[in-house]
Amino acid sequence: MNLHQCPAVRVGKNRMMQIKDNVCIEDTFRLYLNDQPLVELVASRDQLKELGAGFVVCEGLAQGVNKVNVSGNEIRVFAKASGEFEKELRSGGGLGIRRACRKVTSSLVIKKEDVFRVISEIESEAWKKTGGVHCSVLFSNKNFVVRSSDVGRHNTIDKVVGFAVLSGINLSTGIIGCSGRQPAGMISKVANAGIPVVISKAASTDKGISTADESGITLICFARKERFTVYTHPYRIYEIAELT
Repeated sequence: MNLHQCPAVRVGKNRMMQIKDNVCIEDTFRLYLNDQPLVELVASRDQLKELGAGFVVCEGLAQGVNKVNVSGNEIRVFAKASGEFEKELRSGGGLGIRRACRKVTSSLVIKKEDVFRVISEIESEAWKKTGGVHCSVLFSNKNFVVRSSDVGRHNTIDKVVGFAVLSGINLSTGIIGCSGRQPAGMISKVANAGIPVVISKAASTDKGISTADESGITLICFARKERFTVYTHPYRIYEIAELT
């Protein structure tokens, strides 16, 4: 990920110094579906094909993607679109798609050690340098697949899912690990991608939890080195299933 070096003054308790600080770069991209304007996305300028493919799948507009072309600030996705949809303005200032999310079915069962392994990967070099990006990782069959960073937490989900879609990776055995909060909009993306487990270092919301419950997703939050909280469908955690 490209970063911008910004001149600044760092102020401490006993001294001040001039520095050049690494900051994130945000851009705006126009996304087209089958040559029809869809949305404008504020995002980081990397993994743009993955961003486009993942957005279309995660918003429930298509089950797969045929092709993605990127030219300048235009991302053109070609896919077999499924049904009608409505656009909606979301609190982050971006546009999303309003429609019911998919139900997730999967026989995947993981262990506590798998949760800790996933969260150990949710850190990127861009975050270490700037503290200003979110990060998501994707595992498939408990194996690490890809890591994505972006100024928007929603975009990181789109990017890892897009990578899987373009690479032909089966998402029914997928696990998403994410640095960011998990409201309903984030969970809906994961549900539409057909991924059964979400692990976050951060919190969820009541709507995020209810969306995970209704869509069949195992939602794990506050994941730290020694603990985590399971909100929905705990039977996918081996040690919990053994107790019931």
